Parts: sequence; C-alpha cells; structure tokens
Amino acid sequence: MIIQTQYNYEKTWSDTQERDLLRIIEEEIGDADPQGTLLYVEESIKNGKIISVGSCKFRKKEEL
Repeated sequence: MIIQTQYNYEKTWSDTQERDLLRIIEEEIGDADPQGTLLYVEESIKNGKIISVGSCKFRKKEEL
C-alpha cells in the first residue's frame, strides 16, 4: 500500500516512504507512540478514509 501525505499548507498529495511517515508522525505527536500511530493510520486509510495527525493528512494512494 502506498501512503500519501499532505500538510495543511500544501495543495498536492505526495507519495511517502515508511521511514518518512514515522518521522512526520514523530514531529506531529512528539514522544507518543509513533509506530502505534502509524499502524492506526494504515488500518484506518484502507477503506478510503483520510486521517489527520496534527497538521498532516494521510490517505491511501488510489490505484488506477
């Protein structure tokens, strides 16, 4: 699954690597459990939902 991210100030979605996802989540939530948050995001976006963590949104890339 490819995960895309978008900050509030951005207009386009970007494909994001897992290591970068963890870094983004750490920046947004501090020392809370970034790995657990990433697992939650992955489970939640499977059905097309968009999840916000701080000022960043996450979604599953639409397959053509």
